[in-house]
Amino acid sequence: MSKSVDIGKASLPATDVVFRTDHCALQQLFDRCEDMAKKNLQTFPGYRVLVEGSYYPNVWLETQPMGGEMYAKRNMEAALNNQLIFMENQREDGRMPGMISVLDGKLHADFAWFQGYCFPGPALNVYYWMKKDRAYLERLYDVLERFDAYLWKNRDSDGDGCLETWCVYDTGEDHSTRLAGAPYMWDGETPPSGIGQVPYESMDVMGYSCHGREVLSLIAWELGNGEAPHWRAKAEEVRTKIASYLWRPDKYACYDRDCNNEFMDVLVHNNLRVMYFGGFSQAMADEFIGRHLLNPAEFWTPMPLPSIAANDPLFRNIASNDWSGQPESLTYQRAIQALENYGHYAEITLLGNIYLSVLAKHSFFPQQFDPFTAEPSKAKDGYGPAILSALEYLSRLYGVHLCKDRVYWGGLRDADYERSYTQQWGEDRFVLESKNGMFTGSINGKQAFGASNGVTVVTGLRGQVLEIIGIEAAAVDVDMIIEGQSYRFTIKPNEVYAIDSGSAFSKRQVAFDYPFEVKNQ
Repeated sequence: MSKSVDIGKASLPATDVVFRTDHCALQQLFDRCEDMAKKNLQTFPGYRVLVEGSYYPNVWLETQPMGGEMYAKRNMEAALNNQLIFMENQREDGRMPGMISVLDGKLHADFAWFQGYCFPGPALNVYYWMKKDRAYLERLYDVLERFDAYLWKNRDSDGDGCLETWCVYDTGEDHSTRLAGAPYMWDGETPPSGIGQVPYESMDVMGYSCHGREVLSLIAWELGNGEAPHWRAKAEEVRTKIASYLWRPDKYACYDRDCNNEFMDVLVHNNLRVMYFGGFSQAMADEFIGRHLLNPAEFWTPMPLPSIAANDPLFRNIASNDWSGQPESLTYQRAIQALENYGHYAEITLLGNIYLSVLAKHSFFPQQFDPFTAEPSKAKDGYGPAILSALEYLSRLYGVHLCKDRVYWGGLRDADYERSYTQQWGEDRFVLESKNGMFTGSINGKQAFGASNGVTVVTGLRGQVLEIIGIEAAAVDVDMIIEGQSYRFTIKPNEVYAIDSGSAFSKRQVAFDYPFEVKNQ
């Protein structure tokens, strides 16, 4: 196993969130999220961690680095430990554990499956929140580099330049009909043969490498080791292969290939996962969202985001742990970053409004939902990805979100409700207040801006306004005040404005294809 990282945990900043609103249902949901999330804090040997919750008392690579990073707003120790527990239990050959549990009072790392890879980005974000500890960053660089080398040494068994998944749990799609016949686990370093259609040429595993390499480039730039261009080029190699080998231009989506390198003709939400990993071009993301994600017959069901398109022959509406159809809270959790990566902020608003209203109605945190009735598939309450998804959508739409050296202030229109959202981060206090259709952002008591609701304002850590983002489903007339100067402009969904030299101007805009309309092929 890897050596421990010498990190000064005593110097981690204290963090906390306070949210107050006269929207009773939203307040009750927030309060219950806070209470239930604390129940998922558990002590493992050497680590205080946030576990997945509900039926899942362990930490998995697909959920808990990301979950810990999201919980950093409230508990930096757990956020850091949810990264370190995987970093410090990496195998010598570079393989990461898919799950870590406690057996007989000792840590037990499982290496029989990958279980996703929502790790590199969250682990890097934690670095920015712990006073940029260089020892941590250097160790993270080594971990990511060695895992990428492991992937390309072992998971391209036919040498065609496309990485493979060898079992169901490699991508965490438990019981999925699209993986029928595949082994659930596989701990060997040679691929299974004669079992189902594995190995699969996998969009997910290609995403793992693309994401890891992109983060390696960011770390290399931060460390100044001269390797940033190398890793950017290596990430682009993966994107190019995804586009040329797994993307089907006639279908506007990616499809895995089977052991005979033939396309598996199943339309899956995993395209959204590849977007989380940054594996699509902007054009590919726009096409998938506009033609599939927002399509009511496929992924935009009354409760959106089924795992397999609702009109696909392999779709199944099974109310248990099953990735054959029902929308998963984990998909909602990953969708935020997936859509942000490509500037689709208004779609996050659409999803967040639906997700929060369903959770507020039922006061229950499930793993899955019926895609047609939006009823939770009730089993055991307290599923971590559901709780954290709710808190993240709340922070994006109504509150404050820190990412690296930027602060995102969510000014969603909310009828006549008043609200305040305070994010304490070490010695810094970020306060958003909304009243009478206007909201303000203040840092340590100094107001950075005032704006009419309907946008997200992006500032630096000291309050410099950098961008204004259109997050509503329609154009919004915006009034802003920055350092005493007034601005007025109209912003469209997914449009980004900037302020420079005393004027506001449109900086960029991506497509917003809602409501869905059938397009010519």
